[in-house]
Amino acid sequence: MAVDPQSLPYRPCVGIMLLDAQGRVFVGRRADQAEEGRGNWWQMPQGGIDKGESAEAAAFRELYEETGVRSAELIQQASKDYCYELPPHLVGVAWKGRYRGQRQSWFAMRFLGRDSEIVIGPHDGHKAEFDAWRWVAMSELIELIVPFKRAVYAEVVAEFGHLGNVPALGPKG
Repeated sequence: MAVDPQSLPYRPCVGIMLLDAQGRVFVGRRADQAEEGRGNWWQMPQGGIDKGESAEAAAFRELYEETGVRSAELIQQASKDYCYELPPHLVGVAWKGRYRGQRQSWFAMRFLGRDSEIVIGPHDGHKAEFDAWRWVAMSELIELIVPFKRAVYAEVVAEFGHLGNVPALGPKG
């Protein structure tokens, strides 16, 4: 039986634009997502907000779970939340059919560590979200993203775009 997307809520979620000292953005290539179709889809770290958890705390938790990164500082929170809808074939399937898409609170963070800190494989009981990662210029970001998330990514890039050229402290240690 088809699910009416309008009858479902958005999943509360965070997204993290992690910037290195050169203003490049961390992206991970998503591990195979059978329900979305095989693709070469990349994304910035993101994930759900746990009950009772603040969006900022969720952002730091998700960043660690998906990348192993703890050496990051918050630069800016987006001025509003951004939403995306799941494509019709995923409504009623993704997230056990409970949501129509995600409402994302986005955070820009500066990476203060070394690339060797980044761990995308399983660690500390967290499964691998990504099977590869790299730093990319903001101008390259949108074309790498799964099509149904591109509009949100365009808005996030527009909001945080000025941060791509902000000088930063170099890696510590």
